Amino acid sequence: MIELHHCFGARSFRPLWTLEEMGLNYRLHLLPFPPRFASPGYKDINPLGTVPLFVDGDLRMTESSAISHYIARRYGPSPLAVEPDDTEYGAFLNWTHFGEATLTFPQTLVLRYRHFENAERQNAQVADDYARWFLARLRAVESVLQDRDHLCAGRFTVADISVGYALKLAGVIGLNSEFGPRVQAYWSGLQERDGYSRARAAEEHAAAVLGPLDPFGRMVEDAS
Repeated sequence: MIELHHCFGARSFRPLWTLEEMGLNYRLHLLPFPPRFASPGYKDINPLGTVPLFVDGDLRMTESSAISHYIARRYGPSPLAVEPDDTEYGAFLNWTHFGEATLTFPQTLVLRYRHFENAERQNAQVADDYARWFLARLRAVESVLQDRDHLCAGRFTVADISVGYALKLAGVIGLNSEFGPRVQAYWSGLQERDGYSRARAAEEHAAAVLGPLDPFGRMVEDAS
């Protein structure tokens, strides 16, 4: 059976969302954040100590957008994937990677320097600079949505899952108030999908079993 190691609210939500969109059976392992410190023994199965860790038989994967793409192709055919002979294939790949490399990366620095570091190491200028960087690059999404409801191929795909997670994260760290109107409408629509709702429900159920967590997936007694 497919197994997914996940932290509440982390990038691993992308493959969780993909699994639920496709209605696949899987086993979810919810870990406290950061798993490399908060989950003893986790680095024995994933030396990176990060999430996601996706296990499918002998296969191990750790990149969230790549996992979502893999699921859609390996367990398809699925409208979540765009085929190489489709004229939208290049746009599909670009948006899928844009969601992580361009939209999620700067937010991780906001998280680190505004929330995760101790008081002595927090850096408001770094956090503010990368928040502005994220919002500047989000203009590309606002622009492309001018004449469409989804990023590419005329339908919901893994590219929307990839970018959608970045928008979800922006809500956690308080940047969603600066979304443009088209991005806001797009994100509202993504949250109405049944697959998204099922993924959130699976995450919430696992969190209730694990114990009280803060908004960043840390055990409450360990949050600082």
